[in-house]
Amino acid sequence: MAGFCHAIHRVAAPRGISAATAGTCQANEAATRTGSFRQAADDLGLTPSAVSHAIRSLELDLGTALFERDGRNVRLTPEGETLMRHVERGFGKLHLGLGSVAAKKPDLLKLHCAPSFAAQWLVPRLRKLLAECSGLELRLATGTDYTRFLADEYDADIVYGLPSTDYYGILKQQGMMVLPLGTEVVTPLCAPSLSPLIRCPGDLMNQTLIESDNKKVRWPAWFAANGLAAPIPSGLRFDRSFMSLSAAADEIGVALESTLLAEREIASGRLVRPLQGVSEDIAYTGHWLVFPRATRLARPMAMFISWLASELGLDINLATLGEATSDQIAPPAPPATSSRADR
Repeated sequence: MAGFCHAIHRVAAPRGISAATAGTCQANEAATRTGSFRQAADDLGLTPSAVSHAIRSLELDLGTALFERDGRNVRLTPEGETLMRHVERGFGKLHLGLGSVAAKKPDLLKLHCAPSFAAQWLVPRLRKLLAECSGLELRLATGTDYTRFLADEYDADIVYGLPSTDYYGILKQQGMMVLPLGTEVVTPLCAPSLSPLIRCPGDLMNQTLIESDNKKVRWPAWFAANGLAAPIPSGLRFDRSFMSLSAAADEIGVALESTLLAEREIASGRLVRPLQGVSEDIAYTGHWLVFPRATRLARPMAMFISWLASELGLDINLATLGEATSDQIAPPAPPATSSRADR
């Protein structure tokens, strides 16, 4: 594939741009996508010095610097960002063209996902996903760690909590897309048998409060939003939301969880919101879709993003998704209370 792509670049070099310039765009794209010249070299089967030489040659041909170099650290210049937007769009269309004439085979998507989002939201929808995305083949792995997109292990990652701005590295961050997956409402949830005992926020003081250790919004924040001091933690503690929800459905106590993750239990009546319309709940963005910007037009990724946006009621335009130039990872807004009037 790499040789074929180079051949296409040699044939299709625009007038006034050398064939060498067109060919070295692949080294430039790989360096941005992987986050370093060394990893780009591994990806292309070249030496780091060859990649560095190719990028330097491209800069000389174009008459402008594409990367700022500071020791081992590199960062795209504004000119580099402009070039990469066009190169990525070109590679995306090339892959779509190759896919349209290649022998038909399943479109494989390798997805890493936060465990509770996978168990509570995604897996229950797999039949619908596969029915609506014809030809899609999904390989799903879960974990609380964030993938770094090395060696094509995963195509995308649904993460809980926004990765820090330096997690992927300065250069690679510029080639990442990070999409918020909507707003979630965090509220007390319990089995129907406990609901009559909970008429106001203060009634929770007499209940077993289930703790979720890894949640971004926990009991102290919820009680503070309702003008109360949280009780000293005691009782059950879990590190996964799906375990907290299961315990609450089994009448063990009250969980403070996202209605998005609990929608099946709420719909079936296994869990209820005892203080709906009475208390102040907390709304925040908990989950994010992370993937390399260059892959957004690949058929399996495009199908999955479109389906995900439809299921979550999000407005995502694939055609303009890669137009942002820098700082793809932005700090999230702080959690906000959801007032009674909003519900």
